[in-house]
Amino acid sequence: MKLYVLFIFLSSVFVISSQEVASVIVSDSFVIESKIVNERRKINIWTPPNYNVVKDSFPIIYLLDGGVYEDYPHIIETISKLIEAKEMSPVIVVGIENTQRRRDMTGNTSVKSDMKIAPRIGGSGEFRSFIEKELIPEVNNRYRVTGKKAILGESLAGLFILETFFLQSTLFDYYIAMDPSLWWNEHHLVKNADNLLPESFLNEKKLWFAGSKTKTISKHTEKLAKTLKIKQIKKLEWDYSYQPKEEHGTIYKATKIQALTWVFGSKVN
Repeated sequence: MKLYVLFIFLSSVFVISSQEVASVIVSDSFVIESKIVNERRKINIWTPPNYNVVKDSFPIIYLLDGGVYEDYPHIIETISKLIEAKEMSPVIVVGIENTQRRRDMTGNTSVKSDMKIAPRIGGSGEFRSFIEKELIPEVNNRYRVTGKKAILGESLAGLFILETFFLQSTLFDYYIAMDPSLWWNEHHLVKNADNLLPESFLNEKKLWFAGSKTKTISKHTEKLAKTLKIKQIKKLEWDYSYQPKEEHGTIYKATKIQALTWVFGSKVN
């Protein structure tokens, strides 16, 4: 029964219809022949409407589950509307398509039920290294960027985002995670949050995360929020949104506007 429940949580990437895909604007796409993860990685790019008109540089949102049949279409639609309505600053979106999602989004675990979710797990370190050493330099070389970077995702992608925040916080400036799978490895990150997190960051950080009514997740997101409240980390602005009416499968679309406007609602330098 536990494995069945985990399967639901781990399979929560949105299924996108062909009609939605047809309406998606992909400004550019390219493939990285990664030496770190030893495979071809497809990258989808969206630039704001005025990108080719102005000479400005823009912050970047790195979108996990960023394929055109994954979360890319609905996120691009939302960001485009928010920018047009002047409710968030213009950004460039870098969508990272999945190859082996459960391998890339998970760290090591000693829990037997965790080990059953896929033939390969525990590849988050290599995936993070791919982003840091191969993807980000390629994006910086191709586009006009400010240097400010966000990462966005849900469920297992949210786990990867918070693991990155805990273990390599210098990689991004803004972290956005909906219903992160913090139960992974006996909720190791939350149990050890006080020791893993610093008293102060070197540079300003933002962290926004949300929890649905799914108790196996929300009990951990709520505990993390309590830890952050007590710890009061310097140079960290954070917000937690508990959504008791939302399911694990609905929380992403229900909270994405709240998250994006909280992080990018005013001009980002």
